[in-house]
Amino acid sequence: MKGFKVLQAGLFTTLQDQGRNGYKHLGITESGAMDEYAYLWSQKLLNNKNANALEVMVGLKIEVQESTIIAICGADLGFEINGMSKPIWQTYSVQVGDVLSFPKRVSGQRSYLAVKDGFHTKKEYGSYATTLKENIGSKVQKNDILTFTTQMNYPKKYVKKAYIPNYNKTLTLRLSLSYQDRYFSQEEQEKFFNSDYEITLESNRMGAKLKGKPISPKENGIISEGICFGSVQIPQDGQPILLLKERQTIGGYPKIGTVLAIDCFRFAQLSVGDKVRFEKIDLKMAREKTLKFYNFFKDDKED
Repeated sequence: MKGFKVLQAGLFTTLQDQGRNGYKHLGITESGAMDEYAYLWSQKLLNNKNANALEVMVGLKIEVQESTIIAICGADLGFEINGMSKPIWQTYSVQVGDVLSFPKRVSGQRSYLAVKDGFHTKKEYGSYATTLKENIGSKVQKNDILTFTTQMNYPKKYVKKAYIPNYNKTLTLRLSLSYQDRYFSQEEQEKFFNSDYEITLESNRMGAKLKGKPISPKENGIISEGICFGSVQIPQDGQPILLLKERQTIGGYPKIGTVLAIDCFRFAQLSVGDKVRFEKIDLKMAREKTLKFYNFFKDDKED
């Protein structure tokens, strides 16, 4: 069976979906697309249901060996077809012999390449998501063949400009205080919400270590407990850690709160050295915004 032949694997190309749930009691993390907003748009454009996509971080180059329909959403990585620059956040019909490439980072960190009906691969623990630290799936390698079902006829679709994010815009992360906010005095909370924090080199799919004014909790440690997506831990050095898709399943540092998931998706497009701020959001509003986000992508009507 044919599909895409990988000519250059790129920096860190993996197959992802929305991640796996229900296995944290086994120590298996959620994983999945770091930027679900871009991932879900790639699926919506193709009318895919629970399919996977390639998460690309620059340098991927593939040869088309079977005609199909693709969608590209997310970071601007200089996407090209046969050496010609092409706009993203839309679909393309690609033919046998075409070469698709992502040669340079212009803005953002992660782009998503989806094919109509998804790539052929088996689910593990209920998901297509790759999690290398748990030996689930693998990085895309040179000479891999990424197979799919041939697709020829599909209407051209675009994401409206109003829905395309500006990855160069300064990001404020909305955070709901946790039940552990009692470990942080009013003074320390005010410091946290009125400081800039820089993304450091100690950042990956597991989480991001931030650098700024240190926050001092009343307790340096707690009994280890489950950790949700977007939790902000404060370790002994006082520098916040934002926990992301491949976070550990339990942890023992106090958590000042949890960042709204949709803001974490946007955070995944930032680079080392970029700065963020935090602002409070109440739990009711956070739930409403999250439901609105996912309901939008469940809606099959054209936008």
